[in-house]
Amino acid sequence: MQNNINKDEEVMRRSKSEITIKLLTYLKPYKLKSFLVVLLMIFVMVCEIVNPLLLKIAIDDYVGSRNVNGLIVIGVSLLSLNLVAWGLSKIRWNMITSITNNILVNIRHELYSHIQYLSFDFFDNRPVGKILARVVGDVNALKNLFSQAIQSFIPQIINLFCVAIIMFVLNIKLALASIALLPLLGFAMFWIEIYSRRRWEIYRNKRSNLNGFTHEDFSGIKVVQGFAREKGTENNFKDMVGELSNSFVKAVRLNDCFWPLVELSWGIGTLVVFAVGYFLIKSGEIEIGTLIAFSMYVGMFWRPIMNLSSFYNTLITNFSAADRIFDILDVEPVIKNSLNAKPIGKIQGNVEFKNVTFSYDDENEVLKNVSFKVSKGEKIALVGATGAGKSTIVSLLSRFYDPTKGKILVDGKDIKNVDLESLRSQMGIMLQDTFLFSDSIMENIRYGRLDATDEEVINAAKAVNAHSFIMELEKGYNTEVNERGSRLSLGQRQLISFARALLANPRILILDEATSNIDTQTEKLVQEGIERILHGRTSFVVAHRLSTIRDCDKIMVINNGEIEEVGNHEELLKKKGSYYELYMAQYNFLSEGA
Repeated sequence: MQNNINKDEEVMRRSKSEITIKLLTYLKPYKLKSFLVVLLMIFVMVCEIVNPLLLKIAIDDYVGSRNVNGLIVIGVSLLSLNLVAWGLSKIRWNMITSITNNILVNIRHELYSHIQYLSFDFFDNRPVGKILARVVGDVNALKNLFSQAIQSFIPQIINLFCVAIIMFVLNIKLALASIALLPLLGFAMFWIEIYSRRRWEIYRNKRSNLNGFTHEDFSGIKVVQGFAREKGTENNFKDMVGELSNSFVKAVRLNDCFWPLVELSWGIGTLVVFAVGYFLIKSGEIEIGTLIAFSMYVGMFWRPIMNLSSFYNTLITNFSAADRIFDILDVEPVIKNSLNAKPIGKIQGNVEFKNVTFSYDDENEVLKNVSFKVSKGEKIALVGATGAGKSTIVSLLSRFYDPTKGKILVDGKDIKNVDLESLRSQMGIMLQDTFLFSDSIMENIRYGRLDATDEEVINAAKAVNAHSFIMELEKGYNTEVNERGSRLSLGQRQLISFARALLANPRILILDEATSNIDTQTEKLVQEGIERILHGRTSFVVAHRLSTIRDCDKIMVINNGEIEEVGNHEELLKKKGSYYELYMAQYNFLSEGA
């Protein structure tokens, strides 16, 4: 499904029970700690429940009889119980914080790791900013959910159940009066939940849109400033913030109805209890101490209802966040190891395409029944017009995508049946869109092989003639580059990227327009390095600049998804076909420019 910055994402809505079960699975590694937290809460709860009973005994039994010793014992008991409860509450909160943070780390790590292995079609259809919104914002939204699940759900239900039993034991009439409004409250909360969840879904979509827009705008800041579009993007940002703010206000406004409903029910229930209690005292059915104790139990009865309502409110608020997280976790990578996948072993470099057809959208075929063989150590050039299918061929060879039809064999093995890591770890890929990480030049080159020594990194840089310009920088190989390497020229970035690919010591090397941004003088230096490094390796060179591929063993001209011509430079010029026309067109263009 294609998506863009302004379009709300379509996320499958899961049932409450499905989401709850999935979320609870993250508590399994911490079930012992969670159990201890529940035990601590039960102990604290028992202390709170005992307080009114001790107060009732003090008033009804000891105050009237002026039993000072009894009052002192009860006073000391109350003080001791509450001090112990306070200490255990501190321990409980520390444990809850630890469990919650660990769960969030696990979810975020699982989400990040899962996204790392998703196929390119997933990234093709989603702005990066919207993916970040799920990894960061939506995971953070679950923090209150887990903390309240541990401290509110089970303990508060137990608390509610115990208090209700005590209330009915003390006096059935007062107990019934205190819970009279519960059915009405339950119906109102159910009605609010129906509309609240949808509003939170809208809010999270608007936040995702804003995140995607901001990421894209800052990534393309040179284009924005280059065309003086700052005011236009400011207006767009303001509109999107307005949509986010309005959606948040609508969601919160409905959610805020939870608390007035609970507090209103609590207040009315308390009034009813006192009204009924007045007549029961007047008739002699109960004593004043019982009513005072019961009024405290009414508060203790409604407090867990309030906490459970808070948990339910948090649950509804974050259902949409959980949906968005599970929406990605449920995505299966299209490109993955088959059940019987085996390591490919050391690659020799023989490549064969057998009747390969491919389409990105299942409609328009980018490649049509392509077949060719490449022997180990051969240097193959792919040329043709933009969109002819050159880059698609090398993407399929790297198994970034799978053919719609046909097979791709490396050393006679179908790459669908080999372990992905064992295949790609022996391939070096240098793309036209050079990407450098926010790190030193040394570490950017070392990314090709993480266990490489500094000497090996420097040798790779020397091989592509990057060493000279690196040493001219202020800190040499320790020079920090910005994201995407914006502090370096395009040519310098590509030289570093090329050194990174060569350091991997690949058996198959792919250069996709790798020299397109290098000036002629630098290109000559790179070509010298290429000739030394390509010896004994199978290589595929995608190039528009035909002067860079004259020495290739074989040149394949791709036109409209098909191989139109095959041969070396001299053979294709003699044919005077498509390659000849491309070569002469470039030659004439350069001559006119000169």
